[in-house]
Amino acid sequence: MIRIKNLNVDLEEFFLEDINISIDENQFFILMGPTGAGKTVLLEAIAGLVPVKSGRIIIGKRDVTRLPPEKRGISIVYQDYALFPHLTVLDNIIYGLHFHRVKKDEQKRRSEALIQQLNLRHLLHRYPGTLSGGELQRVALARALIIHPDVLLLDEPLSALDPAFREEIRDALNRLHRLSNITFIMVTHDFAEALSLAQQAAVINNGRIEQTGTIEEIFRCPVSRFVAEFVGMKNCIPVRFNGTNAAVEGLEIETGREWAKEGGYIAVRPEDVVISRRPLHSSMRNSFQGKVTCVRDRGFFYEVVVRVGDTAFTSLITKGALLDLGIQEGIMVWVSFKATAVHVF
Repeated sequence: MIRIKNLNVDLEEFFLEDINISIDENQFFILMGPTGAGKTVLLEAIAGLVPVKSGRIIIGKRDVTRLPPEKRGISIVYQDYALFPHLTVLDNIIYGLHFHRVKKDEQKRRSEALIQQLNLRHLLHRYPGTLSGGELQRVALARALIIHPDVLLLDEPLSALDPAFREEIRDALNRLHRLSNITFIMVTHDFAEALSLAQQAAVINNGRIEQTGTIEEIFRCPVSRFVAEFVGMKNCIPVRFNGTNAAVEGLEIETGREWAKEGGYIAVRPEDVVISRRPLHSSMRNSFQGKVTCVRDRGFFYEVVVRVGDTAFTSLITKGALLDLGIQEGIMVWVSFKATAVHVF
């Protein structure tokens, strides 16, 4: 559906370099990365809002690289909504239809469907200045979707919302995607959002794509230290390989297979690291004793850092487990994890 080939953009302060991405039709695709990574620039390049230095953007069978924005079949929703403050909700929703040849009965059918799907009927005669963040985002989505775009671009649609509104809009996005034949491309710096919405994703950093694939692949099998840390692999350790073992500062970590290369990184998700007060009798082939050096409250979970020699391991445990084990800074514990939990790159 969408093919981005060797795309380069140079805006002096922001740039994209050799971007290659393929997105299937009707996919919910997430573009992830930290602030300043180039996410919004890529979104705007697809929309035709920034000049392309070289490369191609193909939507369906059309090369749209040099087409103006209105010829691309694309709608974009920004995180600040960009609604017209002097127009009512209804007038904002139907605004885009003024630039498309859509019959009156079809206009009504489309607007009625979106008003129902996004629960907007009670807001139609109000103005944007009187709406909550969640209501503003729903109106912006309706305005973008009413023209029946081939592609919907979403620039961090959840970032400015309170937690309750964020869940509401996330559910709305899931529902709208299921009910349409539209390809969604959403930008976010929050990997948790990607987990709840996306099928496929890409991670971008400093204007370059670090990894593309399914969410599961990126979550479980990062290909670089940057991606590993971005998706929450707190335990990212430089090592030397010796057969099936990864050696680091006196520790031998079993990886479950032999590696041809001499050195690299291993990464272990913190939720795969088990903490115990005594050695465990289990199938986990990696088990080391160390000292708890830090306990951080992360809301529903606690982050516990255990130092084994010069190497620190981070684990996520529940509050109940923290209390049951009597975990506190300074005590000795065991950290254990399976060889299959060790990811190598």
